Amino acid sequence: MMERYKLIKEVGDGTFGCVWRAINKETGEVVAIKKMKKKYYSWEECVNLREVKSLRKMSHPNIVKLKEVIRENDILYFVFEYMEWNLYQLMKDREKLFSEAEVRNWCFQVFQGLSYMHQRGYFHRDLKPENLLVTKDTIKIADFGLAREINSQPPYTEYVSTRWYRAPEVLLQSYLYSSKVDMWAMGAIMAELFTLRPLFPGISEADEIYKICSVIGSPTKDSWADGLALARDINYQFPQFSGVHLSVLVPSASNDAISLMTSLCSWDPSKRPTVAEALQHPFFQSCFYVPPSLRSRVAVARTPPSARTRGALEQQSARRHSGALSTSKLTSNYPSPKLHASLSSGVQRKLDLVDQVRC
Repeated sequence: MMERYKLIKEVGDGTFGCVWRAINKETGEVVAIKKMKKKYYSWEECVNLREVKSLRKMSHPNIVKLKEVIRENDILYFVFEYMEWNLYQLMKDREKLFSEAEVRNWCFQVFQGLSYMHQRGYFHRDLKPENLLVTKDTIKIADFGLAREINSQPPYTEYVSTRWYRAPEVLLQSYLYSSKVDMWAMGAIMAELFTLRPLFPGISEADEIYKICSVIGSPTKDSWADGLALARDINYQFPQFSGVHLSVLVPSASNDAISLMTSLCSWDPSKRPTVAEALQHPFFQSCFYVPPSLRSRVAVARTPPSARTRGALEQQSARRHSGALSTSKLTSNYPSPKLHASLSSGVQRKLDLVDQVRC
């Protein structure tokens, strides 16, 4: 089976496997092949791997596609669609900040992929810039080696994701965490997209909690009683900080962006938005639009909004939501775009249209 592929260049080396860029000799298609380091002596072992079980069930424009699984000479290979970059590589050497429209585009797509994943009963557990793959202006979630079924039984493992994106309940060794760990990671990634610097760059688990406290303020009985109990269980005392407003640390972000990042990086997992709630946040308001056929009585084919239309919608959104930032407990639904009642039935998210996956 593997003779069908020509390995070109090693592009990554991780804990469990290394990744090669390769070409399918028969079709000329460029693919990414992940060669696992552990030996696998039966197919049963392979199909029970989390990465295989989860990815086999998923087909979405913002989730990297697993094309085939090959076991040859007790070595396991995953063949994936090839993506040019990961988000870490794009940020690492960049001098100019991303625009808010670019950050919105990346985050909107990742939340779409996460929504699909969470709805199908999985959470990722290892979201980080290296696991978000980019080709042109499309971004996809990759590396499902730590993916977990939402309805699977705890206890879960303590070590899950790269430290800088690890939710506080995991840092405090909770065995009952949920898909909300992915929402925390997205808050940290979103802030990093704005600043090109990690929000919580801890050098150890204890330093990670210290960094989080210094940014969002130490948890209290009101903000996260369960967290204080978790800390007591492991004889840990939180350092005392009042925290800083995220707008100080992420000065280029709008009020709406700050509002979303603040809610995603809530101590209490229950106060973080679900993916559906995040997608309804005013930050993504310009990702909704009225199809042209409903803007005019003239019958016009439905087309994606032009750059000018998107710009106008973004300006409306900025004007509408330029008031004071609310950091109160998240409500279950963010305001949807306030469109004229006669047009509201025509509001569509761009992803609903064929091949429209970008904000």
